[in-house]
Amino acid sequence: MEPRRAAAALDDLKALHALGNPVRRRLYEFVSDADRAVGREAAAAAAGVSRSLAAYHLDRLVEQGLLEPSFEHQGGRSGPVAGRPMKLYKRAQREFVLRVPPRDYRLLSELLVRAAASDAGGVVTATLERVSHDVGRELAATAKGEEADADLDALTTVLRTGGYEPFEDESGTVRLRNCPFEAVAGRYPDVVCRLNLGLVEGILDGLDTGEARAVLEPGEGVCCVAIRTATNGPMRA
Repeated sequence: MEPRRAAAALDDLKALHALGNPVRRRLYEFVSDADRAVGREAAAAAAGVSRSLAAYHLDRLVEQGLLEPSFEHQGGRSGPVAGRPMKLYKRAQREFVLRVPPRDYRLLSELLVRAAASDAGGVVTATLERVSHDVGRELAATAKGEEADADLDALTTVLRTGGYEPFEDESGTVRLRNCPFEAVAGRYPDVVCRLNLGLVEGILDGLDTGEARAVLEPGEGVCCVAIRTATNGPMRA
């Protein structure tokens, strides 16, 4: 079993305190919402500040571990004529949590998922999948009651509330930039992906979104579940 961090308490207070600055928070949110690493100029424009101020705050977020830097030559050039590489930023993969008193819900989730993974008869897994679907329908009912617009708006609302960070790719497929269960999914992907699928299927059933369907399409930097329509037409996200 891999080494575990202590139960979430105040260890991440200093890092998350950095987001108390409104400029840093806008920059962090912009980088987090981007589908690729972003540069200082784009981040500065999004936050409404100068490039130099954006660079300062972005680097402070890197120091706190909230962002990860990379470097890229413009236009794909390399060698002596390439010039100085551009510094890019993306959201760090590591979780940051504050909780008082300490609680360890991740351990609880690992216990449940581990039980399903070792369930030779499939009884535990089948129960978890059924419950995931039921919970998805319940989430949909809540969102549908609060959302006065179309069902697809309610779908976006419930997915965002659940931490999935939905976005629409070029083909009109709704992808989920974040997996809320990533820490456990890394160790038990088969079980967690099936639970994710059941949850999203329950949401779609509860919202009665017509031809929209959830499918398993694992990919780099996205959740294993995607949402398609029969014609793969556009859906708002």
